This record gives sequence, C-alpha cells and structure tokens, in this order.
Amino acid sequence: MTRPDAETALACLRLARTDGIGPVSYRKLIRTHGSVEAALAMLERGATRLSRTIGPLCPRDEALRELERLHGLGGTLLAHGQPGYPTLLATLPDAPPVLSVLGDVALLSTRMVGIVGGRNASSGGLRMAESLAALLAAHGVQTVSGLARGIDGAAHRGAMTAGRTVAAIAGGLDCPYPPEHAPLQAEIARTGAVVTEAALGTVPQARHFPRRNRLIAGLGLGCVVIEAALRSGSLITARMALDYGRTIFAVPGSPLDPRCRGSNDLLRQGAVVTETERDILRELPETIEENDLFSAPIRPARHNAAPSGGQAVAPQHTDPAPPPPVQGDLHEMVEGFLSFTPSPVDDLVRRCQFSTAAVLTVLSEMEIAGTIEFLAGDLVVRRPPPA
Repeated sequence: MTRPDAETALACLRLARTDGIGPVSYRKLIRTHGSVEAALAMLERGATRLSRTIGPLCPRDEALRELERLHGLGGTLLAHGQPGYPTLLATLPDAPPVLSVLGDVALLSTRMVGIVGGRNASSGGLRMAESLAALLAAHGVQTVSGLARGIDGAAHRGAMTAGRTVAAIAGGLDCPYPPEHAPLQAEIARTGAVVTEAALGTVPQARHFPRRNRLIAGLGLGCVVIEAALRSGSLITARMALDYGRTIFAVPGSPLDPRCRGSNDLLRQGAVVTETERDILRELPETIEENDLFSAPIRPARHNAAPSGGQAVAPQHTDPAPPPPVQGDLHEMVEGFLSFTPSPVDDLVRRCQFSTAAVLTVLSEMEIAGTIEFLAGDLVVRRPPPA
C-alpha cells in the first residue's frame, strides 16, 4: 500500500494542526485549491477568507518534529484523501484530517465491528465481550474498541486469541490510558494497530473522548454494545455509529442491573438482538466494497422492538423527516443554543434536530477555533472572548 511522500505528509499535518481548521474546513480547502500544498500556500499569503478566522499556521519545524517523533516510534501518519487512509472512515462527513497509527495500517481498512460497553462490567459481560471478539476473529471479522477498562479491554484480549484488533485511543500514541493498559496497547501495536487523532504528547482528557468514539463508530461496519448504562459513553458511540449508517447490535442484560439499562433500551429502539457471533455475521456484508455506506449519514429513527425471530417494525405514525442540514445554518443554530453556562451535548443535539455527526462536526471546529470548551460529563460551554 503506497503512502503520501514526506513533503505531502508534512503539509497535511501542518494544515490539520492549525487552530481553527476542522475536518470540514480541511477538506473544503483542499477541494477548492486542488492540493494540500496549494491550500497551505494560499493561507500563508492570506488569500482566502478563512485566513482571517484561523490562528497562525502550524510552523513547519513543529510539524516536522512531530512527524520525526512519530516515525521514531515506528508509527505512520495517514491523511484524509491520501493513499492508505481507512476506507470506511473516509466516508464520514467529519472524517479526521490526519491519523497517527502504530502497527498495521492495512488492518484499518478490513472488515471490523466495534465492541463497546461499561468500564465496571460484570464477569458475565467480560466473558461475553471476549467470546464475541474471539469468535468474530475466527470468521475474519476483527474488533475495534477504545482500550478502556472493562468491556473494551476484554474485547481486545478476546480478539487477539484468534485474530487481531484495533485500539482507538483518545490521547497521543505515547500516552497510554489507562496506565495499566500500557502493556496491552504495546501488544496491540505489535500484532494489530493503535490509532488516534491526537498529537504525540497529548494526555487524554474528557473532551478528547468523543473523537475517540468517532473512530470506533466510523472504522467498523457495525457497533456492538454490552452492558451500557443509560448515560454512558458507549451509547454516544452507538448513536454516532447509527448516524454514520452502521448497524447497531446490543447484548440483552438483566432488567435488574442498572449497567444494562442503556443497552436494553437500544434493543427497544430496534438494535439487533445479539446472543452469539452469528447474530452479527449475518448482518454484515462479505466485503467492505459491498456495503452501502458511501452516501449521506442515516438519521437515527426509533423502532418498535420486534418479536423473537421477527423483523423490527417501524411505528405507523411518524413525523416527517426534517430537511437536510445546511452547514451555515447549522453553525448559526449551534452558536445560538450555546451559552456561558455548561449544557449537555445531548441536549444540544436534540434541540438542533440535526444528526449527531453534523452537530459534533460543528462543535469540533468551534473547539479548535477556541470559542467553546468541552467539560467532564459530556458538557460544552462557550468560552469568553480574550481580554
């Protein structure tokens, strides 16, 4: 598999690391000017409207140091629109401009499913995650997860018993999190792949995890949820995956266990009931190329739970779908709902009535531009203007 040459990779990294340039602006600049090098040249000359709204361009020396450190670790930089970028991830409306990878980059473009769930999982939940990942790997379907405690770690370990796995992480490749999973991350990098959007040296913080979740949702053909509470990060990952047109699977759990209420609620909304790997395999295409994911993201829709063995049935009375989002209108709407008082991202998505993916794209760009800040608990707040 070919890679972009060193100068192109350096230009991609400079553009991606410039404050004020998010995924949408990154692609628009390259599409408008024909190449990443031409886009950088236009920004340096101040010849585009965007030049007035972004921060200083990432210095060439700074980007070169990051690239050299990445190569020193044995890593690879993948840039959107360049050879080697993951096939399914490239279909996202908010695909990351650049990725840093340790391990086999070709693995990122193979058949995978995401497996996510609670950090404080039960022993039964851990066994289920390990078993599903191992059995899927035996059928040539690898697992992508987030290297967190609990279900994530169990899924990675299960996958490695029969195949390979991909760990999507929130921080830099040199900042394993949680610390006790450093040996697991090293083993995954040796046999599979570790991928992140973050620059080297980035210590994971709460605001970084939505981007990690986007990688899990976008790299897989589907997303399996095991033991997720009602307000868990796993449900955010599942919601992103649904917005991206992926299939959602959920393992039934005890109604008496609060750790299972979120995943059980997914089943009520029409997620595929998952008891064995066969429930997953029969929903997946034989190849990535056969999958119809190269169109606009699918908006989430509630479904009535189907009887055992039956198909999910859509409600008889549904509201008409809203018109597709216009990027400028969405920016204005998001800005109008934000305030200097922290508010949940979920509430913002509901009030905007656009797909989660579209709203997160706008929020990501606003965060990079320094106008908002993500807080712990999946909250977002407007930042005061500089004095």
